[in-house]
Amino acid sequence: MMKLPVLLKREVPSPEDTPPKSGSSPWKKRLLRKRVLIPAVACVVALSLGIHFFGGGQTALAADLTYTTAAVERRDITSEITGSGSLEAANSYSVTSLVDGTILADYFEEGDQVNEDTVLYDIDSSDMASSLEQSEISLSQAQRSYNNKLKDLADLTVTAPKAGQVVDIAVEAGDDVSAGQTVATIRDSDTMTLKVPFLADEAAGFYVGQSAQVTLDSTFEVLNGTVTEVSGVDQVLTGNVIVRDVTIQVSNPGGLSTSQTGSATVDGCASASGGSFSYLAERSVTAEVSGTVASIHVSEGDRLSQGGAILTLTSDNLEDELQSAAEALRNAELSLESRYDQLDNYTITSPISGTVIDKNYNAGENIETGQTLCSIYDLSYLTLTLNVDELDISNIQVGQQVLITAEAVEGRTYTGVVTKVSVAGTSSSGTTTYPVTIRIDETDGLLPGMNVDATITLDSAGGVLAIPSAALNRGNTVLVTADSPSAANGTLMEGIGGDSEQYYSVPVEVGVSDDSYIEIISGLQEGDTVAYIPTTSSGSFEMGSMMMIPGGGMGSVTISGGPGGGMGGGPGGF
Repeated sequence: MMKLPVLLKREVPSPEDTPPKSGSSPWKKRLLRKRVLIPAVACVVALSLGIHFFGGGQTALAADLTYTTAAVERRDITSEITGSGSLEAANSYSVTSLVDGTILADYFEEGDQVNEDTVLYDIDSSDMASSLEQSEISLSQAQRSYNNKLKDLADLTVTAPKAGQVVDIAVEAGDDVSAGQTVATIRDSDTMTLKVPFLADEAAGFYVGQSAQVTLDSTFEVLNGTVTEVSGVDQVLTGNVIVRDVTIQVSNPGGLSTSQTGSATVDGCASASGGSFSYLAERSVTAEVSGTVASIHVSEGDRLSQGGAILTLTSDNLEDELQSAAEALRNAELSLESRYDQLDNYTITSPISGTVIDKNYNAGENIETGQTLCSIYDLSYLTLTLNVDELDISNIQVGQQVLITAEAVEGRTYTGVVTKVSVAGTSSSGTTTYPVTIRIDETDGLLPGMNVDATITLDSAGGVLAIPSAALNRGNTVLVTADSPSAANGTLMEGIGGDSEQYYSVPVEVGVSDDSYIEIISGLQEGDTVAYIPTTSSGSFEMGSMMMIPGGGMGSVTISGGPGGGMGGGPGGF
């Protein structure tokens, strides 16, 4: 029988790189895959050539194919993902200068262990002194201006300076008032004073707080009072009488007014003449700021305690001035804060705890903004980032253990753990990969930058029934020899194997797989023999005529290195 000529040879993925078909367990994965797309033109040409050479003899071609057999046996199988990458420190930081200046002192050497916030350098900050002082002065000025505006705002409410009775309101609502203008008069009528002259010799013996008696001229009623002031100035009355004025304070029983008069006696000494009563406190209330009368809170005759509100003014200008003063104050605060922050930049501290990897500047040297002074690595643990193929990423989970080996450290295996599985993939040449971060705590002998190999075990099974991976066909079927016990559960594949051998297609349930073998959960048993077309090892694929295989669909395309290749287009075929 004429053989179909080889139509095309291409480099294709190795068995480890071929993804599993639906319904089968994953094959041993590689983190980065190669994918081969067979041009449709090649398939059409192959089909044409098959018809040209063989006409309708597809069954004869199937019978002429050579099968390899293998016994169903028990094996240990481990499914894993492998990859490689370079190690990185847990954290690293380049300490950069934020200011210009001369380094006054340095406090570490390369290789030292430093803690977070440890002082590394002191830089000359004398140029900042004047700027800082000026900012402090500006802040004080802005604070005073703001306080004054606050006081002016409070002064829009005019209050009573002393307790008393409102005897006059000089403005009305809506009036414009200027600063210093009288708006009301307050009088304390509960207490009256009487100023009368005493002979100078007698008055010289009086003192403040001394008791006195006041006699009203109209009714001759006597009121008790107290000396509140004794004048030190002598006056000469008619007849060359020398006197001094004495002020006496009495409580108003309710009928006293400034129109009444009276005389007084102190320590048995009578006043030289009488005098008129006065109110203890009567003052005009003036506005401290300009504004418009918005409301009046009292009426004439009302009594007020000290600080009681008389009226309220409004002033748009004052509110604008207060807002401007507040903004100026905040700007001054921010400016001072900025100066202090800049001052902090002259003392350079370690941002992390770790090991000083390099030291680029020493005391006495000048630096400029942006220059790297030193580098610090946190070597408390190391990390490794692997880029995992999109077909495998769903099998990776945080917490999975990872075996790490390094060529630089022979004979040593380290244990890592997956700490992060990123969902941000990167696509290239039709393949998407996702970064997976691995943490390694035991790092003796490992250093950042070393290349290492990583193995993540996905699943394993011991002592299970297994067959060669190439024996699994599409649809999870396997060909077994006629003498296999499980053939009784299969379908005879007519026209396959020729007169010398008959094969039966048996459905199976599969489990864990590795590079070469796949677990059979059900469908086969010990004593069975499977048949399959082995893959070539030339790194190419050969395309024969396309034929229809019962139970397997279109196939007899063999892709070298694929874990399939059996009749029916199993894994590795189409």
